[in-house]
Amino acid sequence: MATNEGVGAPGSSLHGLTGREPAFAFSVDSKTEQSDENARLFALPVDSEHKATKFKLFSLAKPHMQTFHLSWSSFFTCFVSTFAAAPLVPIIRDNLGLTKGDIGNAGVASVSGAIFSRLAMGAICDLLGPRYGCAFLIMLAAPMVFCMSLVMSASGYIVMRFLIGFSLATFVSCQYWMSTMFNGKIIGLVNGTAAGWGNMGGGATQLIMPLVYDLIRKAGASPFVAWRIAFFVPGCLHVIMGLLVLTLGQDLPDGNLKTLQKTGGANKDKFSKVLWYAITNYRTWIFVLLYGYCMGVELTTDNVISEYFYDRFDLNLRTAGTIAACFGMANIVARPLGGFLSDFGARHWGMRARLWNIWILQTLGGAFCLWLGRSSSLPVSIVAMVLFSICAQAACGAIFGVIPFISRRSLGIISGMTGAGGNFGSGLTQLLFFTSSRYDTAEGLMLMGIMIMACTLPVAFVHFPQWGSMFLPPSKNAQEEHYYGGEWNEEEKSKGLHQASLKFAENSRSERGKRVASAPTPPGATPEHV
Repeated sequence: MATNEGVGAPGSSLHGLTGREPAFAFSVDSKTEQSDENARLFALPVDSEHKATKFKLFSLAKPHMQTFHLSWSSFFTCFVSTFAAAPLVPIIRDNLGLTKGDIGNAGVASVSGAIFSRLAMGAICDLLGPRYGCAFLIMLAAPMVFCMSLVMSASGYIVMRFLIGFSLATFVSCQYWMSTMFNGKIIGLVNGTAAGWGNMGGGATQLIMPLVYDLIRKAGASPFVAWRIAFFVPGCLHVIMGLLVLTLGQDLPDGNLKTLQKTGGANKDKFSKVLWYAITNYRTWIFVLLYGYCMGVELTTDNVISEYFYDRFDLNLRTAGTIAACFGMANIVARPLGGFLSDFGARHWGMRARLWNIWILQTLGGAFCLWLGRSSSLPVSIVAMVLFSICAQAACGAIFGVIPFISRRSLGIISGMTGAGGNFGSGLTQLLFFTSSRYDTAEGLMLMGIMIMACTLPVAFVHFPQWGSMFLPPSKNAQEEHYYGGEWNEEEKSKGLHQASLKFAENSRSERGKRVASAPTPPGATPEHV
């Protein structure tokens, strides 16, 4: 069946969208930051979408910074509970009689559940808003964390880790939320900081759980009772954070999604359309793979690193946990650093710098992972682990410096698919290298490093017609309005449903880099009617 090119038919975000289509339907009543009276209602300076253009880390300004702190705190809590068992494995395996296969399968299970929940969370964010998605998931996971204390068998242990792992989907709400609250010029840093501080829970739990365990032991509990009681700490954190997000959170700068839809301040989109534009954009799938081998290997390492140091260098539980904590705790600076480098590069060289940044950081991460597996001394292993951690986590931050620009209409689902890719990559890697006796943990780390470097290469194929790719310049006459407007058909444009996409396109011109974020838009590309 013949199709009309340039009318925004399904899939045009990939098939046929060159960035040069006619712009007669691309219209919006654009308001600048200075002329928008509503902008004065916010504590931070904002753009035409009321997204903050400044990031004040230690502020609680509503709604932008309050949302930031609620978002990373909830994700941090879920990371703590998901990996709470990892530093206690030497005790739990003796209590439950776990084999290496059981421990490996539990590690796979802990990240596999989030594959499904992250996909679902993306759609929930697009259709219901991130506040409900985050609050309900974190509270639904709380009973599972409490039930960990009742586990009596290997199968029960694996099942509970699987169910608790569903809560890692709060990562998607975290990144989606930041992308709706902060301008594209700083989104790499903001996304990187929110996710990095959340991921830090994977390192913090290596310190928290052994400490809680020791305190309970000193209070008189036996080892096999103490580890069970310790799980009440992350369980209570779930309940507290769920209530805070539900009562203090806000979906968008202008209010909650449902309220805005009722008053006409936001459009209610169709799930089928949102899903279609996500899965037919080839960039989505490349970033699913890329994230599988930066975030995925981080999740894998969180599961195996404490036991690795405990067994390989004959350390005690607290010492092994402290060293392992350095891996996850590096997130406090590493992931924000990746986002900052992404934003810095984009200011000077545009989107192409963001893509180069991903390749450099992730490839270095793979090399340091290979070194970690080959190291035979404790000091060298610690250095290799820290460098691997910094690069892998910075690559995660760099990737989510690009994700918000793949699609405006399908941002939630693309974020969910990318996040799910991280969990799928982790599950696959653990299944291949860390669940059987075929490879010891050191060999598994070496093979994982090689896999990281190989799976990073496809970033070279990511091309944005309006901005270019790693090796190719932008397409001639391509404009942001054409790219983002191409996700809407003519009927939808006639109803003005594409207005938010066009505002986003206007604000994303900074991705041109110095070649001219400030240049006037060429005639014919600027909206003229609603």
